[in-house]
This record gives sequence, structure tokens and C-alpha cells, in this order.
Amino acid sequence: MSDYSLLWQGEDALGEIRVLEDDQYRILSFGDSDEQSKQLKAAPHIPQHTYIQGMLLSLMFMKPKSAIVLGLGGGSMLHALRHYDAGIKLSAVELRPAVIEAAKRYFRVQPSKKLQLIEADALTFLQQAEHKRTDLIFADIYTNDGVDESQLSQAFIDGALRLLKADGILVLNCWKEHSRDDALLARLKACFAQVYACLTSGGNWVIFAARAAGTLREDSLKSAADDLSDKLDYQVSRSLSRFGPWE
Repeated sequence: MSDYSLLWQGEDALGEIRVLEDDQYRILSFGDSDEQSKQLKAAPHIPQHTYIQGMLLSLMFMKPKSAIVLGLGGGSMLHALRHYDAGIKLSAVELRPAVIEAAKRYFRVQPSKKLQLIEADALTFLQQAEHKRTDLIFADIYTNDGVDESQLSQAFIDGALRLLKADGILVLNCWKEHSRDDALLARLKACFAQVYACLTSGGNWVIFAARAAGTLREDSLKSAADDLSDKLDYQVSRSLSRFGPWE
């Protein structure tokens, strides 16, 4: 990260938070050599990390009217979704108020009638929040040590089911080693009609769990990817070769 200049630095009970930048990019970092979020300043809607690109494959299978994003970071997912369809009603849930302030101040994330920023623990939110059911839930909850284990728990899955519509999709960002987590796969298959996954070039294991059978599919993916590429403004098909049912 030595090529970037320090724009802002803060700290809370969970650790350090830094905003770095160079001429092209702005980065949210939670530690040395960490890129929690990376924004192309000239085009904030184009996600720079392959795991976000992978998570957005869910848009090939539905045209959501609403979505919940768990884990705000620098708002990369929000910018991509708003570019895809400015009419989507979005709720972003973030535990750390300093991250929310950094996203608002440095990453062009601004609350509006279509975007609600919520300071809360993601699991508690899923279990207790008075929130309308939604089409999509994107879960990207990470600490300095990696994936938050609560994101993989039965309580988290049950909470997601509580807030997903009958044809909704839960999208989880995990690490490659979670592809061998048979217990997680069993928990998801017990609650969802379909479970697919995508291994990204960055080493993330992105999971798609659909409540309704037939939501996720492997036919006509190329045409769906071409259409989505036009809407997202980057090439989606690069992730398709690693996309399929998780068995």
C-alpha cells in the first residue's frame, strides 16, 4: 500500500480504519496490506474486486425491486446496484459508525429515499429488524481476521429467510476454503431449494442460495451475462466459467 497516500485515519474498538488514494483509486483499509474496498474514482459504479463482480451474478436470475447489503465497506456494491437500476430500494447495514462516516465522506455514499444506511449488527438486524421482505440479501461481513463466523451460522441463515421474499436469493461472500465446508452446505440445502457457487479469480467462494426451485439455472447464461454486462458497464462473463451448483 506504499504507493497510496493517506487521506484519513481513524480507530474504533474493532481496530484501525484508513482511507488511502492515488490518482485513480480510493481504498478503504482495515489494516496493513488490506483492501476492504477499492473505488475507481472516475467510475465508482464499476467494482474493482472480483468477489463483488461474482456476487452481482445474482442479477442474471432476477430483477430486484429491493435489496439488503450486509457490510457497507466503501459502498462498492451500492454503487453497482444503483447504476444497474436507480429504482432499487436499498438498505445497507454496517456495525461500525466510523465506516459509515468514511463511506459518506470519502466514497460518495449518501442516504436517500432509495438508500437507507443502518448502524447495526448484521445478525441482530436479520433476527429483529422491522423491515419489509426483500428480493436479495448480499452478505459481505469481514473483520481484520477474515470472514465473520456469524455469517455462516444457522441463526444467520434463519434470519435471512425471515427477511427474504418467497423467491428471494441470499448471496454470501466467503473464502475458497469454505468450498469444503460440508456443514455449511448442508445447512443451506436444508433451507433453500437451490445452492450454487462461484469461485472468483481472487480466491473468494461466492454462494447463491435461492428459496424457490428453478430460480438459478445454467441455460442461457451467456445471453444473460451479455445483457447484465451492458447494464453494469463491465464484462460479467469472466466469472461464468466457475459458476454452477454447489455439490
